Amino acid sequence: MSTASFDDFLRIDIRVGTIVEAAPFPEARKPAYKLRIDFGPDIGLKSSSAQITARYTPKGLIGKQIAAVINFPPRQIGPFMSEVLVLGFTDTNGNISLIRPDAAVPNGERLH
Repeated sequence: MSTASFDDFLRIDIRVGTIVEAAPFPEARKPAYKLRIDFGPDIGLKSSSAQITARYTPKGLIGKQIAAVINFPPRQIGPFMSEVLVLGFTDTNGNISLIRPDAAVPNGERLH
């Protein structure tokens, strides 16, 4: 892996947001949910498709704060436009575990 500079890090805009809607995404090739995430008044609501069905339920996701990259270009995933990339780590079973703050922080705060 090549070395990244601090300026490279600053170009990736990672923010915290609260999931306000989560629904199954049956049209996706791999099991996924459609999410609406509140990133606060400056950024607003954004949509994302996330392959997190093994560890989470739609109802259980509502109200969770998560980390996401908000400055990648939107991606068309089937009939759905994904505007942000929700971040997580793969566990030993190949399932995604979301990156989340361990205490509530204001929506839209940037990762330092």
